[in-house]
Amino acid sequence: MTDATWSYEGYVPHEERLRESLCTLGNGYFATRGVLPECTADEIHYPGTYVAGCYDRLTSEVAGRHIENEDLVNVPNWLPLRLRCRDEDGRPGPWLHPDTARVLEHRQKLLISSGLLERRTTYEDAMGRRVSLRQLRLVHMADPHLAVLRTEFTAENWTGELEVESALDGAVHNTGVPRYRDLANRHLVHGHTGTAAPDLIWLRCRTRASDVRIALAARTTCPDITRTYDQHTDLRATRLLHLPMRAGSPVTLDKTVALHTSRDPAISDPLQAAVDRARRALPFDDLLESHLTAWDQLWRRAELHVPGEAGRILRLHLFHVLQTLSPHTADLDVGVPARGLHGEAYRGHVFWDELFVLPYLNLHFPEVSRALLTYRHRRLERACRAAQDAGRRGAMYPWQSGSDGREETQQLHLNPNSGRWLPDHTHLQHHVGSAIAYNVWRYWEATGDAEFLHTKGAEILLQIARFWAATATYDTALSRYRIRGVVGPDEYHDAYPDSDLPGIDDNAYTNVTAAWVLTRALDLLDLLPPPRRQELAERIGFDSGEAELWRDVSRSLHVPFHNGVISQFAGYERLTELDWEAYANKYGDIRRLDRILEAEGDSVNRYQASKQADALMLGYLFPPAELSALFAQLGHPLDDTTWQHTVDHYLRRTSHGSTLSGLVHGWVLARARRADAWRFAHEALLGDIADVQGGTTGEGIHLGAMAGTVDLVQRGVTGLETRGDTLHLAPAPLPELTGSAYGFTLRYQGHWGVRLRILPERLRITVPASDRSPITVELPDRAVTVRPGETCDLALEG
Repeated sequence: MTDATWSYEGYVPHEERLRESLCTLGNGYFATRGVLPECTADEIHYPGTYVAGCYDRLTSEVAGRHIENEDLVNVPNWLPLRLRCRDEDGRPGPWLHPDTARVLEHRQKLLISSGLLERRTTYEDAMGRRVSLRQLRLVHMADPHLAVLRTEFTAENWTGELEVESALDGAVHNTGVPRYRDLANRHLVHGHTGTAAPDLIWLRCRTRASDVRIALAARTTCPDITRTYDQHTDLRATRLLHLPMRAGSPVTLDKTVALHTSRDPAISDPLQAAVDRARRALPFDDLLESHLTAWDQLWRRAELHVPGEAGRILRLHLFHVLQTLSPHTADLDVGVPARGLHGEAYRGHVFWDELFVLPYLNLHFPEVSRALLTYRHRRLERACRAAQDAGRRGAMYPWQSGSDGREETQQLHLNPNSGRWLPDHTHLQHHVGSAIAYNVWRYWEATGDAEFLHTKGAEILLQIARFWAATATYDTALSRYRIRGVVGPDEYHDAYPDSDLPGIDDNAYTNVTAAWVLTRALDLLDLLPPPRRQELAERIGFDSGEAELWRDVSRSLHVPFHNGVISQFAGYERLTELDWEAYANKYGDIRRLDRILEAEGDSVNRYQASKQADALMLGYLFPPAELSALFAQLGHPLDDTTWQHTVDHYLRRTSHGSTLSGLVHGWVLARARRADAWRFAHEALLGDIADVQGGTTGEGIHLGAMAGTVDLVQRGVTGLETRGDTLHLAPAPLPELTGSAYGFTLRYQGHWGVRLRILPERLRITVPASDRSPITVELPDRAVTVRPGETCDLALEG
């Protein structure tokens, strides 16, 4: 693909945090924000480097209570590189910095196709001396432990000496989110620094509680150096270089950095590994070549052709997905961080965002999907203990997960509008278990990986089904099973008005997805080979009586309705209608209506108002026919009219306080009311690049929404489903998003590089030559078989 770019012109301080997030570079193992190397953490800039899965837990005193929080650690900053001009008598001038020196020119360009960040800046100091910098940065996609910064200095109008400081900085804290700054944030301790060779410095430290050892080594080379010397403190290793400069003649300096932690396999000591890797690293040009090759391979597997500005944004979104969850992720014990490896919002925790990410990965990087599901399997025992502690059977997965699978949801959260710390009940979002089970099943459907389904996948899915059966209680008055005391995806409603108890009852999304999980668990028991079924039964104490309970609950869970629409939860219809127009006129942006109302002394629990799609999430997860079948199984006919009324009802009552909201509504409307779909799909595209949530992107991108927009093209508007060893397609054009023609490649059931091209009134599918079986493609009106090595053109009705 052509080298798509994302560019910024001029130095704009209030935009720096946003730019730093969107210009983050990573490789799945670690990522570094796009901060300028001469800048340190302050109100404008925030350097941050994050290693996937590297967490630490600290205790803070909040509102008179001691609260534990686990954070994705901001590890030592490898970037620091600053410069200053020296006078003829050897005296140094001030360090050149964009907030203190005169900036004559500044441009920053993210090269999306090649994973490079290019920067050009011209400074002028107080003496009128001009220095231009051209920097090229990469976080190596082939070697996940390397990063490189090449800097070309040019003295524009003077001759003399330039002093350059290259450092490794371990004196960093987790302070990237203003509302967390009153919490304990110093995770790195026991720092040591040193010099390993004339051009190589190192730093090692460890995390305070989790005791993860971290080591970095930096090799700084330049052919023109008059002298060098080192200055080290416990948490900062520094090399100072004096470079002779002649007016108009560029001087090039390369900084090559290796990063290891004690979580890495096949090493004995992180410091030894980092020093050895930095010492042996190839010159810049060779590293650049192998990095570009690795990215070229990634893009071949993730090929996406969508024209226009929407296509450019989609490639940026896909870029950030690929550098957060790359093939290197397949070797790691990590989940899907909701904000990528781009910042500290949500403390780097794992929520339900894999629900929006794995559908894409399943059809391009299934080995990564399997690793992310294995992260959940490794924490299955912890989830079973959590259920047991709650008096239930099965597996109760946490809403927020980190290192070991315990519940990481904060006990208190800060409302920045009122300044008050409030109880947080979002740990009651037990629907996260259904999301995990859903991902297991859809992964198997897309890949045909029966070995995973029969082993780890079966253990996960059956224990989640067991949890739902144990959680549901029978109501004799309704002759139905009910699930009480939960929080749905909406998150605004965490209790009934004036209730002292948290949670609401019979959340429609929770109950319907629980019924789906129980049904799939029963299907799985039929699919399992008898020896494996016996092993599982013996291991978890499963018997036929339990299967009968599952079947009964899966057909009898209560789903409330009111006025011909699906109720978000029982009692929803008794809530007060909100005067949306009045609040919009008063506050303008009312996405975070919960914060606005709380600051007024009110509560969003009193109103028919949702933060994001809740009941409508069912239309995101399930195609119309499958959703109707689910409701029929539960004894509730769901026709098109009822669903359309449900969509209309909640569209008018949603504030879209989540980046996922526009995505889900766009997806649902692409099938239910196409004319309105683009407005929401467009908002999902702009979510991070325009920072529509008002400053949140600077704290980390929204990975689920980014992956979801790509999947909207892949599955949403194509109607692509992978069921029963068949590719089902039912395109529903959304030309504002995709143009009149678009396409992508898939990896499906062992076929690499299956190409789909959707053209006006025509679909073209190409299956590359291989020894695999033919692919069955099913359209609404017919089915065809495409053999390896064949291309098939199919006319599309309507």
